[in-house]
Formats: sequence, C-alpha cells, structure tokens
Amino acid sequence: MPAGNCGDHARCKSESEVSLTAPMARICVYCGSNSGHRPSYAAAARELANVLVTNKLGLVYGGANKGIMGIIANAVLEAGGEVHGVIPKALQEKEIAHQSLTALHVVGSMHERKSMMADLSDGFIAMPGGFGTLEEIIEILTWGQLQFHRKPCGLLNVDGYFDHLLNYLDHAVDEGFLRPENRQMLLCDVTAEGLLQQFADYAAPRVEKWAT
Repeated sequence: MPAGNCGDHARCKSESEVSLTAPMARICVYCGSNSGHRPSYAAAARELANVLVTNKLGLVYGGANKGIMGIIANAVLEAGGEVHGVIPKALQEKEIAHQSLTALHVVGSMHERKSMMADLSDGFIAMPGGFGTLEEIIEILTWGQLQFHRKPCGLLNVDGYFDHLLNYLDHAVDEGFLRPENRQMLLCDVTAEGLLQQFADYAAPRVEKWAT
C-alpha cells in the first residue's frame, strides 16, 4: 500500500475543491501533543488549518500549545480563524495551555473536556497522535454508532499513519463484531480538502449496532 494512501478502505477518496453544503460551523481536531518524527505531520496540520479557515470553519481542539495541537491552533489563528481550546485544569500546566486562543475553556475533568468539545463541534477529525487521540476519535465514533449524534467523523491519514487501524476495523467487520454500515461511518482521506468534502456529503446510517 503506498504511503499516505487510504487504500481500498471504505469511503476513502480525495477532492481538490471543497463544497461544504452541510451546516457546519466548527470542526474538532484530535491530534498529538507531540510533533512526531515526520515533518509531514506538521505540514498536514497547517494544510488542514488553511482549509478550515478558507471554508469559514472554526477549530475546536484540546487547548495545548505543544506538538501538532499547537501547530494547528497557531496556523488557524495566523490565518485569521477562530479557535476554541478545551483543557482540564489538571492538565493546564502539564500540556501548557495556549494563551492566545479565541476562547480557552478550562474544565474539571477529561469527561467534561470531551463532552464540551463534542457540543462545540459539527464534525470530528483525528490526525496523528497517541493514546489520547485514538481514544477520543473512537469514543465519538461510538457515540455516533449508538445514534447519540449524527455528525461526521474522519481520519486524516497522513503518510498512511492510520492504515493499521483501518485494517483492524475491516477485520472487526469480517469477524462479526462491527456492521459494515457502522464501519463506513469512519471517513478517511489523505487530504484535508477531500476529507471535508466527505463531511459535507455525509449521511449517518440508520442501523442498530447489534449484529444479528
């Protein structure tokens, strides 16, 4: 599989222009508080920031000024966009909260953080990151599977970073633990433009999660 490609996984495509017809105001981005080893991760964060601002979409993220989190927040701000950060008080110093955001929401717990990020956002994107990024995108995707929301969720698959996760989800379908319709809820693209176009076209499935 070529690096940076979503391969044959469901709902992976790329578009050069974005036509956002869905009523979206802000996109939540889950990403690492480290920068990773590849320069392409930071470059993809800046690209996503530019696409968000071009399409008049605000950014919601974890509120830190470190790693990919800090890079995308600074890029949106530099382009004149809106950034809402949400950070637990216990992590305000450890993650070094960003002090120049449109709004910084300091909350009491990780649960409050994720809940507020979900409430502020009209869609959810995971970029390369670690445990926290994976947990956040899977949780919000699960909420969608349970029909607690109908918002799009996707992966920005920089340099094939999420290929193994996509393979795992396909395996879960093959083994009868995940419905194909629910598997297709996780959108994927190698470009920010392509992923946001999929967000604009997204319609949540109306199926129960429980396989028969």
